[in-house]
Amino acid sequence: MVGRGETSYTLADIAAQLGGDVLGDPQTRILRVAPLLSAGKGEITFLANPKFRSQLATCNAAAVILRPDAAEEFSGSRIVTGNPYAYYARVAALLNPSVVGIRGVHSSAVLESAVPDSAAIGPNVVIGRGVVLGENVVVHAGCVIGDGVSIGDASVLYPNVTVYYECSIGHRCILHSGAVIGADGFGFAPDGQTWVKIPQIGRVTIGNDVEIGANTTVDRGALEDTVIGDGCKIDNLVHVGHNCRIGQNSVLAGCTGVAGSTVFGEHCIVGGAGMISGHLNIVGGTTISGGSTVMKSIMKPGVYTSVQPLDAHEDWLRNASHIRRLAKLAERVAELEKKLK
Repeated sequence: MVGRGETSYTLADIAAQLGGDVLGDPQTRILRVAPLLSAGKGEITFLANPKFRSQLATCNAAAVILRPDAAEEFSGSRIVTGNPYAYYARVAALLNPSVVGIRGVHSSAVLESAVPDSAAIGPNVVIGRGVVLGENVVVHAGCVIGDGVSIGDASVLYPNVTVYYECSIGHRCILHSGAVIGADGFGFAPDGQTWVKIPQIGRVTIGNDVEIGANTTVDRGALEDTVIGDGCKIDNLVHVGHNCRIGQNSVLAGCTGVAGSTVFGEHCIVGGAGMISGHLNIVGGTTISGGSTVMKSIMKPGVYTSVQPLDAHEDWLRNASHIRRLAKLAERVAELEKKLK
């Protein structure tokens, strides 16, 4: 795997910055990160899942990041740490620093607010009135930032991000291409056969260190703000409805849909294509398996799954027909129990 530039570090350099114990030659120079099976000269890899331990015997990496209980299973240089996966992520960031790609303000940008000298504003960016940008903010080509928006220090907006009026984005956030922050929530009041639009007068407020994926939408609140807490990571093609509150350090994987006014506690995880109904409370520490549908609040932390396992079509139809009859079967069992008593 090729790195972005010519950055390299010795294992001693890496440990000095990130911690961990170096076993073997501390002057081993690392140029890139690579997978366990294919890593070679100048490359560092990691072992996080014990089921891949057997691959260490044939690994040709310059160094491996390992847990203490696997430290003696690789004879070459290694870094020993309690969380190899997280350590690998930090090493990868060290070897592949972010590339800004632009400097200053492009001549085609339309600015109705002053921006700091440290900001980088790309081609065809539009920045409205009353916008406040922090230091070292990067706004790539084609982004539109509405009136009254605030964006914290060192945040990055990739091409064609739209941030609607008066929304707030914290420090060190990353918004990927096509993300839309603060569009109207889906609010309509029935009036006979027609629908009356409800003005969406809340905002979206996003905390610090949040990452939002490509083509993800976060709707503004109807009355109160939609809130994304510090440290949240939201994947591509996710929809977060109006008035939702996502607790700190929660993770929503791709194609998840969260209906309006649902509240997540801290450190919740939703697998890909999870569907969450509206006006629910999901307690902190909850994990929802990919593809699951959540129709009621979850008040006890744990792992929850609602997906019917994949099966041959004929078997699936037969099992589904049995599921449809479960209510009647339960009634019959209850009647039988009464007779037995």
